[in-house]
Amino acid sequence: MSESAEAVPAHRYTAALAGEIERKWQQYWQEHGSYEAPNPVGPLAGDVPDDKMFVQDMFPYPSGAGLHVGHPLGFIGTDVFARYHRMQGRNVLHTMGFDAFGLPAEQYAIRTGQHPRKTTEDNINTYLRQIRRLGLGHDERRRIATIDPGYYKWTQWIFLQIYNSWYDEKAGKARPIAELITEFAQDKRRTPDGRNWCELTVAEQQTIINSYRLVYLSDAPVNWVPGLGTVISNEEVTADGRSERGNFPVFRRNLRQWMMRITAYADRLIDDLDRLDWPDKIKSMQRNWIGRSHGAQVKFAVDGGEIEVFTTRPDTLFGATYMVLAPEHPLVDTIASAAWPSDVDSRWTGGAATPAEAIAAYRRAASMKSELDRQENKDKTGVFTGAYATNPVNGAKIPVFIADYVLMGYGTGAIMAVPGQDPRDWDFAEEFGLPIIRTVQPSEGFDGDAYTGEGPAINSGFLDGMGVDEAKKTIIAWLEEHGHGRGTIQYKLRDWLFSRQRYWGEPFPIVYDEDGLPHAVPESMLPIELPEVDDYSPTTFDPEDADTEPSPPLSRATEWVNVELDLGDGKKTYRRDTNTMPNWAGSCWYQLRYVDPTNDERFVDPRNEQYWLGPRTEKFGANDPGGVDLYIGGVEHAVLHLLYSRFWQKVLFDLGHVSSPEPYRKLFNQGYIQAYAYLDSRGQYVPAAEVVEKDGKFFYQDQEVTQTYGKMGKTEQNVVTPDEMCETYGADTFRLYEMSMGPMEVSRPWATKDVVGAHRFLQRLWRNVVDEVSGELRVTEDEPTEADLRALNKAIAGVREDYQEMRFNTAGAKLIELNNHITKTYSSAAGTPRALVEPLVLMLAPLAPHVAEELWARLGKDSLIHGPFPVADEKYLVQDTIEYPVQVNGKVRSRVTVAADASQDDVKAAALADEKIVALTEGNEPRKVIVVPGRLVNVVL
Repeated sequence: MSESAEAVPAHRYTAALAGEIERKWQQYWQEHGSYEAPNPVGPLAGDVPDDKMFVQDMFPYPSGAGLHVGHPLGFIGTDVFARYHRMQGRNVLHTMGFDAFGLPAEQYAIRTGQHPRKTTEDNINTYLRQIRRLGLGHDERRRIATIDPGYYKWTQWIFLQIYNSWYDEKAGKARPIAELITEFAQDKRRTPDGRNWCELTVAEQQTIINSYRLVYLSDAPVNWVPGLGTVISNEEVTADGRSERGNFPVFRRNLRQWMMRITAYADRLIDDLDRLDWPDKIKSMQRNWIGRSHGAQVKFAVDGGEIEVFTTRPDTLFGATYMVLAPEHPLVDTIASAAWPSDVDSRWTGGAATPAEAIAAYRRAASMKSELDRQENKDKTGVFTGAYATNPVNGAKIPVFIADYVLMGYGTGAIMAVPGQDPRDWDFAEEFGLPIIRTVQPSEGFDGDAYTGEGPAINSGFLDGMGVDEAKKTIIAWLEEHGHGRGTIQYKLRDWLFSRQRYWGEPFPIVYDEDGLPHAVPESMLPIELPEVDDYSPTTFDPEDADTEPSPPLSRATEWVNVELDLGDGKKTYRRDTNTMPNWAGSCWYQLRYVDPTNDERFVDPRNEQYWLGPRTEKFGANDPGGVDLYIGGVEHAVLHLLYSRFWQKVLFDLGHVSSPEPYRKLFNQGYIQAYAYLDSRGQYVPAAEVVEKDGKFFYQDQEVTQTYGKMGKTEQNVVTPDEMCETYGADTFRLYEMSMGPMEVSRPWATKDVVGAHRFLQRLWRNVVDEVSGELRVTEDEPTEADLRALNKAIAGVREDYQEMRFNTAGAKLIELNNHITKTYSSAAGTPRALVEPLVLMLAPLAPHVAEELWARLGKDSLIHGPFPVADEKYLVQDTIEYPVQVNGKVRSRVTVAADASQDDVKAAALADEKIVALTEGNEPRKVIVVPGRLVNVVL
């Protein structure tokens, strides 16, 4: 690096030599199919050992910006893990595909007119070029992209399997819809109005069946953005109630959309988490997202109807002093009074002349807030409907409000407000001057507002004196006895909104008849391919006009939309669905297609699926759920992607299409690589690479700038690309550095200046095997010493364990330690003993495969891709002696070596006899001497 070209020996391991070696071995691996994993059956069939390993990265999206050094962290980690297991003789499936539908390519198409397929395929090629340069050991035959018709044909097929299913609560699983129809036809199941099935019209029968389907149409509350002309997800709404893209107002309104009945699986999705080898944090996030709560449904009588609420604290019913409905609740218009009561509090009216005016104005304001903002906003707002409900336990008349802190998507969209026990209700009651009644005796010394702790019931009639649990059971029994409610379980989880008003997504395999009823297209007609359109953008509207209707890009492809089909009752004209599936669809099942990517007859052959993904009870126990052996990806996918994938897998399992009830047996979340960025006096980012540090301050073009720390990105102008690193140091150095920066699960800062350390290690290792001047091997057949063999076998045992447990940073450290021992012992000798070199090269291979292959070949060996991986000789792991650090008052002051089987008294005596310790104690008796066996000695003066 700092050496001149003349000073560099001809055969030194430089970036240029590394590049030659890497290109050579990447070509070799490709030509020899080195990473091809055979299947039991089909076009990819071969001899398959029982010992298999399926390793998978989370589906990447091929961004046009390409990779920065933060992206490959997980990819390299899975590659190291896969290589280690492949070297032990396992049949390892490791590949990568692309989650290629989605908004970025569509946005680019809208701006430029270039078809999103062209944009996406160009991005995929860029991505492939970059990851191939890193030497990732992927089975190239198994690559997939969600945009390929041969792939999304099966995404549409799976949609139809779910659509043509219903959830049988008695059986606790999904069943084909045909079996439900048979139950109705045979009078084993009654129709809603009691008529016989044969008395119903075809349309009436279909309406009933559609209400059972796991995929159904519903007028669902959605985030409608007129300025974008599309619906967006909750995650795309800012805290200000505006769209992330374009910063347009977002309105909550009901639109007819496809929904998936994921709520039917809520209990199984929670309960089966116990079967998974996943981080506890991820399991907790899923449990909280599903939000299973035990409580009661309670009915409150009101003029014009009945308000039903779900509460987890029915024991507090006597403290309910008002009720709140979500602004979108369908009962609001029914129960609202025509005029304000004569004694209405002015704070309750919102300044409006009538309840109708107040409700309309408030609804509009609420529709412009995100759900997150509505939940977290400390300012409590609302208006009175003019109606009063009757509290069933005491007959009290309590006012009914609408307020945006109550969401239609949770529970029943209505709450009984108990301000004495709920902080949000307390704040609302304070704001509107409403009564506050405590129903639980606060603990001694409590002087706050709402009390949420345990205690005996007070002000609660027949519940007084009971603890919370007893009071809950008692009141639920009372509600059921008197017909005012029932005990029940409630969930935060909502059914999955599955429609998008976009072009670049999977078309629905659904058509509508002249009555607007949906019909599934036959499987023989799949795939339903996207038509060509002139304009990829949805129709946009006045950003403030909430009453507009979506007009997706596909609605303009009239020849495609209107189609003549024979669905079994003669040719008729139908209308295709002009929405597309969300980008989550293709990523719900891709592990199944990796298993059998070229199968034209099935989405996966059962024998291949069973081999790669089926439960392994003999290895993992009777409760093994099966699935991918190791799945690595970011924690940001903790809920949506993982929950959706688990849902689809369970439906397919129930229907007998797969053998495993879970898609991913083991999950690992890698950390992130972050970087420093720099802001000038205007708060603008400046190029990080051009910033200079002087005397602890940072300067860009002689102007002082402020250092910040966070994500790496184009906006922050702190991107470092893997291409740069490979060009400057070589791919193996880059791989080794990324794996050595810290534990895989921990985020860490990128520091380009530190990469040289990994490069120097590889140079030193290279020198121990290859003469830098002549290029000849400097390897001897000499026998290693006892000390050599102890160092070697200690490294082998440690590195094997580290690779197995994904501690790649400490595996690298152990290899450096062993290489330092070899360098110290043999750098000036005639050469390094082969018995030391060969296992060192083999252990290096998962981290730095190219240089390891090159050295292995120079040692006269065939490719090491399939091993062997060294095994430690136990006899060299037994210690004859052990070194104890000796602390004085907590600081290490010396070290003593004693026999491994020395007693604590012998260890103590050796420590106190050490000359450094004698000098520090000045001949005085220590107050205490603590011996931690095998660890340390602490002398307390």
